[in-house]
Parts: sequence; structure tokens; C-alpha cells
Amino acid sequence: MTTAPRTIRQLTDTVINQIAAGEVIERPASVVKELVENALDAGATRIEVATAGGGLSLIRVTDNGGGMPPEELPLAVSRHCTSKLTDDIHDIRSLGFRGEALPSIGSVARLSLRSRPEGADSAAEISVEGGRVSAVKPVAANRGTTVEVRDLFFATPARLKFMKSERAETAAITEVVKRMALAFPHVRFTLTGSDRNTLELAAVPADGEGLLRRIAQVMGRDFAENTLPIEAAREGVSLSGHASIPSFSRGNAMLQYFYVNGRPVRDKLLTGAIRGAYMDALPRDRHAVAALFITLDPALVDVNVHPAKADVRFRDPGLVRGLIVGAIRHALEISGMRASTSGADAMLAAFQRPEQRAAGHAAPQRYTPPPRPANGWSAATSPTRPLEISAAPGFAEPDQAAFDVGAALSADARAGEVEAAPELMRTPLGAARAQVHENYIVAQTEDSLVIVDQHAAHERLVYEALKEALHARPLPAQMLLLPEIVDMPEEDADRLSAHAAFLARFGLGLERFGPGAIAVRETPSMLGKVDVPQLVRDLADEIAENDTADTLKERIDHIAATMACHGSVRSGRRLRAEEMNALLRQMEATPGSGTCNHGRPTYIELKLTDIERLFGRR
Repeated sequence: MTTAPRTIRQLTDTVINQIAAGEVIERPASVVKELVENALDAGATRIEVATAGGGLSLIRVTDNGGGMPPEELPLAVSRHCTSKLTDDIHDIRSLGFRGEALPSIGSVARLSLRSRPEGADSAAEISVEGGRVSAVKPVAANRGTTVEVRDLFFATPARLKFMKSERAETAAITEVVKRMALAFPHVRFTLTGSDRNTLELAAVPADGEGLLRRIAQVMGRDFAENTLPIEAAREGVSLSGHASIPSFSRGNAMLQYFYVNGRPVRDKLLTGAIRGAYMDALPRDRHAVAALFITLDPALVDVNVHPAKADVRFRDPGLVRGLIVGAIRHALEISGMRASTSGADAMLAAFQRPEQRAAGHAAPQRYTPPPRPANGWSAATSPTRPLEISAAPGFAEPDQAAFDVGAALSADARAGEVEAAPELMRTPLGAARAQVHENYIVAQTEDSLVIVDQHAAHERLVYEALKEALHARPLPAQMLLLPEIVDMPEEDADRLSAHAAFLARFGLGLERFGPGAIAVRETPSMLGKVDVPQLVRDLADEIAENDTADTLKERIDHIAATMACHGSVRSGRRLRAEEMNALLRQMEATPGSGTCNHGRPTYIELKLTDIERLFGRR
């Protein structure tokens, strides 16, 4: 089939803008992201976002930034016009820089831009409807800029078929605002509209404590209570933020926030670094919660990868990944043992009556005394009147002597039955008091009750000891009778050769065998019979993606975890008091002992104040 030759022609500005909108404006949340970024670049300290119909009917963003004079409004809605970029494309120090957002939005929606710069007597407004630009006219407005977008995608109705439900689009807009708010804690954000509940994030100081308060506003108080501060720097790259303790995790990675020079990004390298940092602390189906901020020279990162500016490329990805993994693991090691507060909350909820859980009560209600009689109090009719001895001779003082079992044990005497050393009460896990169901150790500290899963706890202790023994020296290797020759692309062979020394420490001996092959002469003894070609190709793929060869280390650690599981104290074994206390002291001295190898918590701590609330004492 032949077609008639077509003449090359210049596309109209409207079509060009609509093509650009297809890349930049994917959904209403994309519009909010672009407009909020413009407001932040303008120096705004207060940003208000209003939506209707999931953002498809209305999006209004109002800020108190620097504003624009009337003569700049036509340029603001024209493509490739920006005040944020110099001639050096690698020196990007603002959130926006492409000069495409406003004209792209105006090409597919009804857009109005109203702005008043500082010191001006009045404001000016310009409108764009389906790519048609109106004349600038004077209006009344406060200092700053207001951008209103109505009937999104009315000019390209086919795009409306790909939108999700109104609730889903509203949730996506909320997520965008929250992500931006985390990076700019000193800015006050307000999100309102007929399709949502009002979200207000008050401005807080832009310091460590202020950031933690903003994190609590955005990610919840639970995360703020179960977080570790992250701080590290290496070769001009700085890392700060917060990451959750292993016992506080989620079923997906939605609560992992990454920022590069203040820009919210989604990057597989950063997500993989988080997964690598928690490799032996979380199971594969659980994900840590984190808010991490990376600061580096703009010349060392490329943010011009995609028009949406959500993807970045680092000049040295291995450095960034290693910095994240090392910083989080170091924080986990120095943090000692910490139990998730959500475990205690769940335990408290389990003790509540069903009607209290349904009503959302945090603790049982206090005892309410019976109402006073209308005729006043009477000793004869009071439900709390004392018993008369003559009326209850069986319970009179002389008759109670028959039930006397001797003097009650003092607190010190009872404690001596299990552990006589009072200084153990001041340790993080306290002194062991009992063993319940031959699996749970009950310990007491000065201000809390601790319940320990003995099998999970000892499993982590054995695992850490095995890892230390395995990685302290090169692992034993078994030599193959005949070397295994694995054919692969030349670039993969180059990558494996560059990591040969590292792989040899784990018992994998390989060398180059021609331009497109690798000869494997030794494999780790711990792995037993192994599919050598598959292992080598997996390593090559990981090195190509992350510049690391952790797959082999993960396999060896998995074997160590299996050995630890089978070699630890089993459930159902009765322990003596000294064995229980020895296990508690080992847990206190072992990093990461708050979770087992499978990511389950090893202990739950219930504060005395929580127990008192259960019994209505508080």
C-alpha cells in the first residue's frame, strides 16, 4: 500500500502547545504541581489551593509571592519564556525552568492569570482559552499571583476518557501538595474545595525541629514518633531527613519521599537504595517510611530528563546510593533498640471493649458512681453502706482468721523469686519477671511493661552473629571441576570484571574469557549447587542498574537467616530466669534487634501510663 507524499509544514502554536501539554499536563495533579512550583519560585510564604470536581472543573492557586508587572503577562503565557534560566542549562536552581507550564495549560483549558507585583497600585489579568490569548486588562487584587484553571481538557476531550474518578484525582492533588509542603516547611499551605475536606499545613521554622513538625503534619504523628534522623555527607553530596525504624513499615512505598535540591522526585535508584538499606530488617513485601533530602551541586545532577521534571539522573549514582544505604544503616546501628509505638497502640486497642473500639475511645471510660437518691443520702439505703458484723457473722474478723495464709510477700521478696538485681530495672528491656505460654518473656522496667517474643529475638541475635562471622573474612569457595563459561554482552563482562575482587570475598571466583564471556572457576560453598549462568547474569544486571553486586551478598545473607531461624530458641521452650535476662541483655547490645530477620517486631513496650489508662486511673 502506497501513500501520497506529504509536504512538511510548520505546526500551529496551538497544536504545539497541545503536544507539550500531553507531556507536562497528564492530570489535574500535574497542573497543581506546576502552579505551586511557580508560586514557590516567586518567593511565596503562603499558598492557597482550591479545587472542584477533582480539579477538572476548577483549580485555583493563590500566592503572596513577588508577582508580575502587566507587560510580562503575555510572556508568561508564551512558550519558552522564563525568568529562571540562564544560558547554562546545567545551572538550574529553581523548581521550574522550561517555560512550558502556563501555555500548555492554556492550550487545553480556560486559564486566567491575575498578578500584582510589590509596590504596584493595581493588578493586571490575562486570559487564555484553548490557546487563544486575550488582551491584558487591569483588575483589583492583592499582592501576589492568582492562577485559575477551569474546564481542564475541554479543548482535548479525548484526554478526559483517561481520567480516574473524582475522588482519585482529588487524592492525587492532595499528595502533590503534601510532597511540596515537606520540602518547604516555612511556607503555609491551604487546600480547600467543594470536593475535599480542608487541609491546612501551618508554616514552621525551617530547622530540624520544624521539619519534624511538618513531617508529623504530612505523614502523621505515628511516623514522627517512630523515626530516625538521617545526616551524612560525602564528596560534595549531603543527605538529611528521617527514616522509620524497621518495626514501623508499610505495605507499599507510597510514603517514601525523595527531594533533590528541594525538588520532589521519583527515582528507581533512590527507591532501591532504601530497599538495600533495610535489606535484612524488612521482608520483601514491606516498605520503610522515609523523607530524605539530597543536596548537591546542580552540575552533578540532570533534572532535564523529562518535561514533568519528576525524574533525575546523577553523574555518580553509585555515590548517591552508597551514601543513602550507609547513612540509614549507621542510624539503625546507633539508635539501639526501639519498639514501634503502633505495636503498643494495637495492644491497647485489643484490651478495649468492642463498643469502645467502635466509638474510637483511646482507653476504657472511668467508673461512674451511681446517682444520688432524690431524698438525699441514707446509710441504710446506700449501695455502698458497710456490712454489719451481726448480719454477716461468717465474714466477721474472728471468723476470717481461718482463711489466713500468712504474711504477704513484699515487693522485694517477690522480685527476688525471679531476679534480685534492682539495677536491671533501669535497663532498656528491664528485668525478666515471667514466661507466658513458653514463648513470651514478660519484663519490667521502671516505667513500662515489656513483652518479648523469645524465638524472634534469638533469631535476630543468631543471624547477626552469623553475618559478622561470615563477612569478617573471605568466605570459603568450592572450585569447579571444569570452569563454567558464561556468554554475555561485552559491556556486562566488563562490569563483572571490574567487581571481581569484591565477588571473590564472597567466594565467587571469575575472570574474563575473551571479549564476550566470563569464566567462573569458584562458587560460594554456602550456596551448594547453584545455577552459575543465572547468578552471573543477575549480578551483571544489578551492576548495570545500581553499580553494586549485592545480589550475591543477599543470597548468602538469606542462607544465614535460614540457619538462624532453625538454630534459635524455639517457641515452647521453658527458660530459666537467668536465661531470660541473658537474652534481654544480648538484645540490648545487638543493633537491629527490634525486629527479627523477617521484619516482625521482637518486643512490644507498654508504658505504665498506658496501663493506668486501661484501668481508668488516668
